[in-house]
Amino acid sequence: MIKPVLVKSGTGVFAVLLLSGCVSMSSDGPSAVAMLQPTKGSQTTGTVTFTQVGNKVRVVADVKGLKAGAEHGFHIHEKGDCSSGDGMSTGGHFNPGGKGHAHHSSSERHAGDMPSLLADAQGNAKLSVTLDLLMVAPGATSVVGRGLIVHRDPDDYKTQPTGNAGPRIACAVIAAK
Repeated sequence: MIKPVLVKSGTGVFAVLLLSGCVSMSSDGPSAVAMLQPTKGSQTTGTVTFTQVGNKVRVVADVKGLKAGAEHGFHIHEKGDCSSGDGMSTGGHFNPGGKGHAHHSSSERHAGDMPSLLADAQGNAKLSVTLDLLMVAPGATSVVGRGLIVHRDPDDYKTQPTGNAGPRIACAVIAAK
């Protein structure tokens, strides 16, 4: 809300606008980016940003080269290493809390469990979600330096420890901006 306030000075009276409610207008915290590259035999690419918003992280993804109309598992993995060519060098799902694999809305899940990507008729997917259990800032739950994987198949959110999401079709290392 903007409130006009009169301020007296030695040379006159001035109208000054004061902003109230600035807390809700606060800027976002630290951010990170992941540039998805295709694994061997894949065409999947994309950009994913991670932005600290209070004690949660906003994830915004723009991914191309997916199977049209299909759902694809999407996870943060332990290691920021895409050197293997098949994405396996990223290790398992990022799981600092030692929980089981589960749906991203469950508090009892891997920190790296995220919503699946749903490709449109052209094989493109966009996602914007805010997640808990993660941070961009340094610490045990930081995404910075971790791997990011897009899988060929949907995540069933049940099979342990991976969600049965199939081969890894794109890989990235999450880097601080």
